[in-house]
Order: sequence, then structure tokens, then C-alpha cells
Amino acid sequence: MFYWLLKTVVLGPVLRLLFRPWVTGLEHVPAHGGAILASNHLSFSDSIFLPLVLDRRVTFLAKSDYFTGRGAKGRATALFFRLADQLPVDRTGGRASEAALRTGLRVLRRRQLLGIYPEGTRSPDGRLYRGKTGVARMALEGGVPVLPVAMVDTAKAQPIGRKIPKIVQVGVRIGAPLDFSRYEGMEDDRFVLRAITDESMYELMQLSGQEYVDVYAADMKERMAAAKRGKPLAPPAPASEVLDLDAPESEAPGRGVAEPGAVEAVAAVAEDGLEVEDAVADVGPASPEPPAAASGSGADEAPAPQVRPDDPDGTPPARAAG
Repeated sequence: MFYWLLKTVVLGPVLRLLFRPWVTGLEHVPAHGGAILASNHLSFSDSIFLPLVLDRRVTFLAKSDYFTGRGAKGRATALFFRLADQLPVDRTGGRASEAALRTGLRVLRRRQLLGIYPEGTRSPDGRLYRGKTGVARMALEGGVPVLPVAMVDTAKAQPIGRKIPKIVQVGVRIGAPLDFSRYEGMEDDRFVLRAITDESMYELMQLSGQEYVDVYAADMKERMAAAKRGKPLAPPAPASEVLDLDAPESEAPGRGVAEPGAVEAVAAVAEDGLEVEDAVADVGPASPEPPAAASGSGADEAPAPQVRPDDPDGTPPARAAG
């Protein structure tokens, strides 16, 4: 009830008027049944504008810290997430990763839409980072398609570190559904999970036009933080199969004049870097270097994003051609 009240009465009309969100690919969203919306993650406001442009309800997984806050701000945050029916998940890894997976599957088995961010955290620099395989596990176990979703210009409206959004038109591109039913029963094969994830990220790269970096965003954030402290940069870490909800956020100063009025309602939720992250990260044993993205009838037939996985200075190659 509160979800629809926010969307249709309290925040939705004002956000539509101020930010004029546009959307393409709505025809790809199924009218009924479960599906995963796998989105790039540029801004806290991604979790606001994606549901805003869809007729169907979208459920995100939220880290459990948001439901246990203390003080007036903490209690207000917890109340908001509970009333919006977002789902708390433990981000400590291990068994918690499996519990997060099961939480997402419950949403899909209720034939609802589940929104996740395969990168696991917001991009620190606007590039697209290596996806985590939770999206693949849920797609196979839930028997649902994956819809790649590209958020456009949300980082201009509310970059990391900015509390009050800047009035900028934002957009959403929704790609054609990816059907991985040919891998049914192979959800425990880490090579298949990596191939499915890579294919999803490849489609997302094509849709968003972002440069792709074959390193986890959380690892890049750690390297950037180390550089800021004047310490040597560590090489990119190998693929890790852990739950990562709350990697340190690098500060990105906002630009423009803070707008008064309704946008402060969004700011109140986003204060102190609050965000809904993809709770379902990699689960299971670590895997070696992944195969090419899956396509067709086999995992080795489609091109993966053309990148250098362990570029020592962290600089990605030129963006792959669309």
C-alpha cells in the first residue's frame, strides 16, 4: 500500500514533473510472471527511477542494516523500508549469501519483478564493472528471464556523496529478455554461472554504452581509497564469491544548485550514502578466469566484453563497439 502511495501520490507525480524520466523497451517487461531486472548502478536514485517508469511493482533487496538503525534518522529509515516492503538481507557472506539468494527466489516464485544490481555496488566512476553470479543463480533456480536495464544520467542527477539531487532529465533503457532455460539444472556449475553473468553484463554494456572493466567494483573502490590515502594500489583481486553489500563509497562532489521542494524527500532517504544494493552477490566456490559470455546453445559461442582483466594500472580499454 505504501509503495503505491509513494509512487502515485506522494513522490511519483512530483519526480515525473521535475526529472521528466524517459523510458524505452517497456514492451520487454512481461505483463505477468517473475523476471529479474538486472541494472547498472550509477546512483542511489536508480532504485527510485526504475520503479517509477514501470507499471508493475519492483522489489529490491536491502541490506539488513537499514532495518535496525537507531536514533530518529535510523528509525525513519527502517520505517521507510518496511512500509515500502523492501526485503532485509544479511550481508556478512557465507550462509547469509545463500539466505539472500532464497529471499530473492521467494519474490520470483510469487511471480513478481526483482530488481538487482549485478555489480554489487554503485560504480565509482561511471564505468560498468564485473558482474556477480547471484543473478545467474536466481535466473536458473527461479526459471525466469533476465532483463538488462540501463540507467541513464542518474549519476548526473545524484552522484555518490550528493544528498540533494540536481534537476536533470534521466532515462531508462530496458533490453530484450535473456532466456537461460537451456542451462536448467546447472545452477551449481560455477562456469555456467559465470558465463550467464558475463552474457548479461555484455548485453548491459551494449545497452548502456558504458566502458567495461573486468574487475569487481568493490575491489576498484578499495584501490581508489588506498590511492587517496597515499598507499600503493593493490592489483585487482580475483573473482571472489562473497556477499558484498556495502563497499566503501568514494566521494564525488555534486554540481549545480540544490533544488528546493520535493527533491528533498528523495534526499532524506539517500542521506549518508543510503542505498539499496544488490544483496545477492557471488555464492559458492571461487572460480578461475571465466569463459566467454554464453550465447546460443553453448557458453563458448558469444563474445564477452573485450577487456584486459588484470590491467595493472586499473585503466580499462576503449569501450567495446555497440
